[in-house]
Amino acid sequence: MGRIALVGLEFYGRHGVKPEEGALGARFIVDVELEVPFEGQGDSLEATVDYAEVHRLVAAVVTGERFYLIEALADTIADRLMAAFPGARSLVVRVHKPHAPLPGVFRDVYAETSRRRSDF
Repeated sequence: MGRIALVGLEFYGRHGVKPEEGALGARFIVDVELEVPFEGQGDSLEATVDYAEVHRLVAAVVTGERFYLIEALADTIADRLMAAFPGARSLVVRVHKPHAPLPGVFRDVYAETSRRRSDF
């Protein structure tokens, strides 16, 4: 089984519980890992997942919608990717919020979710 990873996709979004997060927005980083059976399938885009389309879908969700929770954002991205790419057998989505409004020093906050097709 092959793995395709898009790591560190950065977008500006307006996600968060606090009103200022919706008003001001912030940077969000998304990682997507897809399990795709591309081995031995040749050198054709139809044999894999078009990661430009993965990026487009993720960008549309992160920049075009508002979520209070990064957990809900990750969940929505995962559901839409599974619907859009039937060739993906499983996936992992991480949504990082490196500038979460927390007291103290920290490197990152992220929510992670995964999906696996039951028919494989």
